[in-house]
Amino acid sequence: MKKSQTDDDEMLEEYDFSDAPRGKYGPHYAADNIVLLEPDVAIAFPSSEAVNKALREVMQERAKVASRKRVS
Repeated sequence: MKKSQTDDDEMLEEYDFSDAPRGKYGPHYAADNIVLLEPDVAIAFPSSEAVNKALREVMQERAKVASRKRVS
């Protein structure tokens, strides 16, 4: 017999979270800088390492351009 969707959503009586800490991981996630990528960008940069590498390269190029403008 197949369970209905509502049966899967109900909490069983033996699960007691009344003494569990509330918001234990909240401060950790609040401290992160979370950026949502558009789907086409996410395809090109599939990991946070790839995004960070590309952004560091952009930062280096901008710094080079800025230093050339200061010299001129």
